[in-house]
Amino acid sequence: MAPEKLETTATAVQTSPEPLVGPGHSYASVTDKISAVPLEVGWPKFWIVGFTIAFMVLMMLLGTITWLLGKGVGVWGINIPVGWGFDIINFVWWIGIGHAGTLISAILLLLKQQWRMSISRFAEAMTLFAVACAFLYPTFHTGRPWLAYWLLPYPNTMSLWPQPRSPLLWDVFAVSTYGTISLVFWYVGLIPDLASMRDKAKSRFAQVAYGILALGWRGSARHWTHYEMAALVLAGMSTPLVLSVHTVVSFDFAVGLIPGWHATIFPPYFVAGAIYSGFAMVLTLAIPLRSWYKLQDFITMKHIDNMCKVMLATGLIVAYGYAMEAFMAWYSGNIWELFMFKNRTTGPYGWSYWSLILFNVLVPQLLWSRKARQNVALVFVLSLIINIGMWLERFVIIVTSLNRDFLPSSWGMYYPTKFDWSMFIGSMGLFTTLLFVFVRLLPSIAMFEIRLILPKKNKGGH
Repeated sequence: MAPEKLETTATAVQTSPEPLVGPGHSYASVTDKISAVPLEVGWPKFWIVGFTIAFMVLMMLLGTITWLLGKGVGVWGINIPVGWGFDIINFVWWIGIGHAGTLISAILLLLKQQWRMSISRFAEAMTLFAVACAFLYPTFHTGRPWLAYWLLPYPNTMSLWPQPRSPLLWDVFAVSTYGTISLVFWYVGLIPDLASMRDKAKSRFAQVAYGILALGWRGSARHWTHYEMAALVLAGMSTPLVLSVHTVVSFDFAVGLIPGWHATIFPPYFVAGAIYSGFAMVLTLAIPLRSWYKLQDFITMKHIDNMCKVMLATGLIVAYGYAMEAFMAWYSGNIWELFMFKNRTTGPYGWSYWSLILFNVLVPQLLWSRKARQNVALVFVLSLIINIGMWLERFVIIVTSLNRDFLPSSWGMYYPTKFDWSMFIGSMGLFTTLLFVFVRLLPSIAMFEIRLILPKKNKGGH
């Protein structure tokens, strides 16, 4: 990056009342501290313990999948009328969690929000891992995962083409596009830092590995020009995905005739909920990460405060969606919609509806208080509560809309089995295993972006 550009950025940031980087850091010290995590000799004890637990849970997932392939989807609790259970609940939940990464990377980059720089890298990684977990569920839910390639429009002699009116096909193209663009954006952003890792690595193997991944980066003006152009193009491509991906996922429900699903409010309601749960998961990951690796100078209280404000704003949109569902059930005069809402609130699954109202609407109102936003332990607990609440929201939307439909003769209850739970918990093992590997092998904070926002008086080193 050109020196004059660095000075301009540093001067602009210097006027901020709350610094984005702790005091006393130079260009060299930023690189040294962040790169020390993946280049550290040996394995920290907390990393070994965490990775071991996550890997054991991942093995439970692989065992469940093996049993599922041998026995079929009947081992799950799905039935008639609840043909969608934990599989689609968890699919929508995981896709929502990945939204914060794309929002931080793309929209906040285009809006020139510099506070995103410390959290963008692992938020992008979180997106990729969440998409990988989400991909499992619809694949196995079809019952024939070995025929999943039929969903792709490939030339074939049987003239078997995907049904374009099927929401399943919409999900395939939306999620695959989302995952591909997110992967490219994440990797392109890594290239300058991979070059720094290559230059600082001591072992020959690490130098070669990082060097191959860095694609010959030397930090020339030409390289930076191409990088900035690629970053802006990818950000422009990713921005519509923030709105379109979960909108398409919401169409899985909105195009149906089931009361509780057939609603035009679903697209914006789902997008806001995805960003809500996504930022909650970013906080769930960022707070332990900054504590374990002593990164408080890079993930500051300003970052936590801003993420809490985003959660509060999107949480209010979600609360508005809940209110509109109740209002329209009453105002429409539709007996089916009114019965659906009564069933949600007072039926056999009423506990789940009132729990999500508590977790998603009432408890997060604490974030109006600056003292609450500055209390790291409280924010961590609130992020966990919101993640649970958003999972309950998907449970309520799917199960309580299906278990009692138009004909009382077809009513039935849904009870998740041990295989439902083991696959759900196992997907968390996959997510955390990938996260532990990422943190140990790659810089979890964008070093070159942090150097751009260093106060001018601290500029030194190289």
